[in-house]
Amino acid sequence: MTAPLLWLRPWLWLGGFVVLGLLLWLLGPVLTPFAVAALLAWMADPLVSRIEQRGRSRGTAVTLVFLMMSLLVVLIVLLLVPMLKTQIEQAGEWGPKLGVWITGTAIPWVEARFSVSIAAYVDPAELGNLLKAHWQQAGGVAANVIGGLSKSGLAFLALVANLLLIPLVTFYFMRDWRGMISAVHELIPRPLEPTVVRLARESDDVLGGFLRGQVSVMIALGLIYGVGLSLIGLDLGFLIGMIAGLLSFVPYLGTAIGLVAAVIATLVEHGDLFHLVLVCAVFSGGQLIEGFVLTPWLVGDRIGLHPVAVIFAIMAGGQLFGFLGILLALPAAAVFMVLLRYAHERYTQSLLYREDRDGDGVLEGEAEGPPADEAGDTRPA
Repeated sequence: MTAPLLWLRPWLWLGGFVVLGLLLWLLGPVLTPFAVAALLAWMADPLVSRIEQRGRSRGTAVTLVFLMMSLLVVLIVLLLVPMLKTQIEQAGEWGPKLGVWITGTAIPWVEARFSVSIAAYVDPAELGNLLKAHWQQAGGVAANVIGGLSKSGLAFLALVANLLLIPLVTFYFMRDWRGMISAVHELIPRPLEPTVVRLARESDDVLGGFLRGQVSVMIALGLIYGVGLSLIGLDLGFLIGMIAGLLSFVPYLGTAIGLVAAVIATLVEHGDLFHLVLVCAVFSGGQLIEGFVLTPWLVGDRIGLHPVAVIFAIMAGGQLFGFLGILLALPAAAVFMVLLRYAHERYTQSLLYREDRDGDGVLEGEAEGPPADEAGDTRPA
């Protein structure tokens, strides 16, 4: 490679990344179903490969795995949607109960506990009507959004097209995954090929283990919280538990939101210390199971990111690229950690970090023999 091209190469790489980021920012809504499909196909590829190793063709393996994934989605919809629909309907009746609890229990307790008078500033009837109106307004907004989508032909068609596009593109990605990987491999500059392949494999191992394990942890936690809260008598227990479990991909966020919502629901429905202790026991048990069983078994330390870094990655991805950025935040963070470890390895092996030595292992400028003072001065006095 000529000297001018060597000088331009870093700038070419930088320009390529800038163009890629700009395309992601501009085409985010269009790329979202393709990103979802690519993630699904990538997560399913190891199972497809295992079926292939048992003597099946690629097409047969892809068809079997795709049917299994479709059946799983159908079962989830058939089992969870009716249950969640009932929970959401119960949540619509929960607003007035919360107003009664605030005015009849919470405010008198605060006044007696802290010797303050705030009841005069709170009209119980007005607060109840306000909560009821907002609760009904929230339901009306949801109904208007759904009704607007159904009336707006273009928006409704776009939504349906995206929903239908995800399984279709997932199937084609699964079928042609190896061909696409080979095509990308051929585009890698030959001098960089060994390093890029090594980093790609490390990223695949880290990201695959983390995402597949994290999805399993989220579902398991949602079921643990949901079933536990339902068993202790919370009407909205399953809904709160599933939301807490699904939000657990952000460290501590799901637990915090679920615990606060469960405590408020318990105070409104039961209002006694016993049920509060049971709620805390459910979330404490879920955290213990997650920390000592689910995460070490299903995830392990695959990504090596601090919880604050995970939260920052998700927020930054959402701010820069919207929903597409949220989808790509953790994969990008996992790849970044692999690259950071590689950069650390190269740095610790560089002359910038280590002392410069010549071929004999002697520091440059260092004499091979001992100094004259230490060897003894044999000159006559």
